[in-house]
Amino acid sequence: MVAALFISGRDWLLPAALFLALSLGVVFWSYRQAAAGGSVRALCAFLKLLGIAALAACLLEPLWSGQRAKPGANFFVLLADNSQGMQIKDQGETRSRGQLLQALLTGESAQWQNKLNENFQVRRYFFDSHLQPTREFSELLFDGRSSAMGVGLNAIGDRFNGQALAGILLFTDGNATDIPDGSPDLRGLPPVYPVVMGSDVAIKDLALNNVTVSQTSFEDAPVTIQADANAVGYAGGTIVAQLLAVSQESQAARTNLSSLSKASQTVKESREIGLPGGNARPAPETVVAEQTQKVPRDGENLSFRFQVKPDKSGVLFYRLRVSSKTETNSFEKPQTSSEATLANNSRIVVVDRGRGPYRILYVSGRPNWEYKFLQRAVEADDQIQLVGLIRVAKREPKFDFRGRVGESSNPLFRGFGNQSKEETERYDQPVLVRLNTRDEVELRGGFPKTAEELYAYHAVIVDDLEAEFFTPDQRTLVQKFVSERGGGFLMLGGQESFQQGKFQRTPIGDMLPVYLDQSAPSSPLADLHLALTREGWLQPWARLRNNEADERSRQSGMPAFQVLNDVRGIKPGASAISTVTDPEGKLHPALVVQRFGNGRTGALLIGDLWRWGLRDEELHRDMDKAWRQMLRWLVADVPERVSFQLEQQRGDPNEAVQLQVRVRDQKFQPLDNATVTLSVQTIGQSPSTNGPATARTIRLNAEPALSEPGLYQATYIPRESGGYKAEAVVTNNVGAEVGRTELGWANDLAAEEFRSLKPNRALLESIAKKTGGEVIQAGQLAKFVESLPNRKVPITEDWNRPLWHQSGVFLLALACFIAVPIYYLDTPELAIQMSEKQSRTTHRAPECL
Repeated sequence: MVAALFISGRDWLLPAALFLALSLGVVFWSYRQAAAGGSVRALCAFLKLLGIAALAACLLEPLWSGQRAKPGANFFVLLADNSQGMQIKDQGETRSRGQLLQALLTGESAQWQNKLNENFQVRRYFFDSHLQPTREFSELLFDGRSSAMGVGLNAIGDRFNGQALAGILLFTDGNATDIPDGSPDLRGLPPVYPVVMGSDVAIKDLALNNVTVSQTSFEDAPVTIQADANAVGYAGGTIVAQLLAVSQESQAARTNLSSLSKASQTVKESREIGLPGGNARPAPETVVAEQTQKVPRDGENLSFRFQVKPDKSGVLFYRLRVSSKTETNSFEKPQTSSEATLANNSRIVVVDRGRGPYRILYVSGRPNWEYKFLQRAVEADDQIQLVGLIRVAKREPKFDFRGRVGESSNPLFRGFGNQSKEETERYDQPVLVRLNTRDEVELRGGFPKTAEELYAYHAVIVDDLEAEFFTPDQRTLVQKFVSERGGGFLMLGGQESFQQGKFQRTPIGDMLPVYLDQSAPSSPLADLHLALTREGWLQPWARLRNNEADERSRQSGMPAFQVLNDVRGIKPGASAISTVTDPEGKLHPALVVQRFGNGRTGALLIGDLWRWGLRDEELHRDMDKAWRQMLRWLVADVPERVSFQLEQQRGDPNEAVQLQVRVRDQKFQPLDNATVTLSVQTIGQSPSTNGPATARTIRLNAEPALSEPGLYQATYIPRESGGYKAEAVVTNNVGAEVGRTELGWANDLAAEEFRSLKPNRALLESIAKKTGGEVIQAGQLAKFVESLPNRKVPITEDWNRPLWHQSGVFLLALACFIAVPIYYLDTPELAIQMSEKQSRTTHRAPECL
């Protein structure tokens, strides 16, 4: 706040001006004949006039006035970081950041707070995952799971909303876990004055960043785990990355001390814990894969990529960790590590392999080689169950009686013992064979006629079957099965499929990814050679080798096909995965896929794919693998009646998750009157300070959501870093189980806290600039507090200081008056001249008289 000068004695303005003018004349006359030189006389005259002007100004009663903070009327907040990140020791420091902060806020170094208390109502807070008030900062333990700086600042803004808050002194290293994009919400905040704790000098450390998990239908590597490791202080060294399988069967999680920084780590050994039925040790985490890399330069990012094929279905947990090759035992003995912290060296990784089996309905117009090879291929996949409905005889007209007199059933069933009319087929009905059904009731009436029957499957495959096999209602039902239920549909290229089966202008033909309205029949195609398209190379489920050279060699060794359902073209939005080349070099689509509504459809236009593996054993294995991967793709995203999703709130310091369960009835319509029970189990958590960690199960009841029918929600707040596995059990209004599913996720609070060890000065400077504050050095706190009352604050008071009451004004005037004699006395030549002049004046006086 700027002070200003005001004149209160305006009535004395004219007398003061006359006095100043008279003084100017007298001084000019007296120095006109002075013995000194012109410059000396001008200086002496100026000094006298300055002294006279200072005295004349006092007649005007000038007031020096301004504004300052009214003592005790404004609030001021001291906000300290209590997270684990403050336990880091910077290079060359004997104390951690937290110890330095505690010394700054308590003890003899905190005398600056006394001056602050004189002018403001000081309120003290600290934050980690949430904001907490405190009387003395001696309560700081620096054990918080996260640094919710944005939440802390916003909470202070809400608490002092409408009150006179002058500013916030923020003591932190700036590594906030709730501001991932670096743009916090600063609305309504007063000036923030960050005090940066920590040094910008790099610290020796290994950190895992950007851990991602991807799953594909590629049989050789269905799960890919990628991670980047940042190595500081390890130039030229070797880094080891290990992927370990975390056991879910034991009741105790393996000891993991990485959530504590090295400054506060203590030796903790694994101990036996009591379990029902006796004592048991925690199941060890087995190493699944291991990779090593050398660090070319300091601070270099190393990329690790693991491809694993889990031998179990469902939700699985892995632990990915990195360490120096010479310190691989530092996780069991953290005191041997030379790193700043081990908290960012490991992550829990979750892999969801699905529960299965996925049921696929295969419908064929006749027994053929395609079904035989397809069935043999899926027998090796425990996640796929192929249910067959094969027609062995077409239906005949009602007037065509070829049986015995009085016989109404099909003669093909004659000789199978005493069978009821319901168990035999009439002349006007096709003869169907059911294979791999769940029970004797499934598909007894042929192809499903209701949504409840058809929607129980995940996909439908139609092969060598004409459109007239389906009733108009069944054709529409199949289309709804894909578009509304989200199922998969694949048509194979039998001799009565596609255009030959007259599927054009039917609901089934409309959802196929190819056009069936070919204007003129084409000549038969033969000697067709298969190759992947550009889109096919990008689909892992379409490839059978792990590199391009081997894949091209495999394709060139495939036998030629002789049957193809030629089409006019593919529809917009569809993708041709593979093509065939005829002897004339013309390309024809062979496998085309597209999204349709909530599901997906595919068209395999080759009619004799069985030739692929008919003669050669190796080619037969490739064909089986191709079938399995294609079926996995077909059912990959098909929803279940009970679906489980997890929604994490971005920037939430508590890492709260919302568990969402969507429930549908047999027609896949939202089911509102259901009961949803959730069981959340901890997996691979770190032990607490009171003893080893045990796998705990917490039960929750999900409540119906008001925003969407059939949606049930529950909120869960994890308290520890590690993995979590949730199971949802749904029952209807009569208590019958509708379904159950499971979900897994990982919570790595410590890893987020220690993602970066250097202070985030850029973020703190941005916060200070946007709120009107500034970054304060720790050594300048006392000086800063002295200046606070004169800064802009909500409640101020006026102050006035009369200029004529100031001793400095009279001292200035006196100094100006005595400066001239002193100057003359200090200059001998001027003194002699003055004395001679006075002498001559004295002798001439009588003559004048």
